[in-house]
Amino acid sequence: MICFPNCKINIGLYVINKRADGFHDLETVFYPLQICDALEVIGSEVFGLKTYGILIKSDEQNNLVWKAYSLLQEKLPNKIKPLDVHLLKNIPTGAGLGGGSSDGAHMLLLMNNYYKLGLSKNQLAELALQLGSDCPFFIYNIPQFAKGRGEIMNSVDLDLSKYSIQLICPEVHISTAEAFKMIEPQAAPFDLRKVNELPIELWKEYISNDFELPVFAKHPEIKVIADQLYQQGAIYASMTGSGSAVYGIFNKGEKATITGVHSFKSYYIK
Repeated sequence: MICFPNCKINIGLYVINKRADGFHDLETVFYPLQICDALEVIGSEVFGLKTYGILIKSDEQNNLVWKAYSLLQEKLPNKIKPLDVHLLKNIPTGAGLGGGSSDGAHMLLLMNNYYKLGLSKNQLAELALQLGSDCPFFIYNIPQFAKGRGEIMNSVDLDLSKYSIQLICPEVHISTAEAFKMIEPQAAPFDLRKVNELPIELWKEYISNDFELPVFAKHPEIKVIADQLYQQGAIYASMTGSGSAVYGIFNKGEKATITGVHSFKSYYIK
């Protein structure tokens, strides 16, 4: 059985408070993009995880696919049998795209189907939260306004299918923990629950990502990418998550040609 875990982008990202538990309260809109990994499970005598494609630097037992399997096995030991798991990585890591979180969430979805467990999406989302703050989003996989750590969500009526989206991923790995250290929490300047009421032509004036200023200062090549997207016609451009990926939303069929950046991957959704 196979599935294709997709990535997400953040439309707006505000860090509004540091909590007593060490986490931060956020406000953002998660939007799914069909840039995908591939995840396959096959019945086996012993559990094994093999990865291909983009190199994953963490060891096997820190991979969220492994953790998702272990979590369900612990919860339902009589129903979960060993699997041979194959993960093809296409979504860049350390880029703010949620690829690892998506892999973990989709492993839960895949196992639910493979073993015919009958778990609801709400039950799967509760399990996914034990893997990571943004993992529950990928269970639902529709545009969501998110707050808290990112786990408190309400769907938003947002459809960007009439636009083209270009995603530029420089070979810069941003540590989320380090990025948060560069942020001074403050009240959100715009209510992202109303993003669908704001014409996309005005997003540049109202919607921002709190991580951009400190990350741009530390990694100027990321700002170069955002500037070039705007210079070449993007209606809206932003870093996603804590970086380093930057996306541009264009009129249908348009995109930018990025120059002056040493090494990057480019993805395009027409």
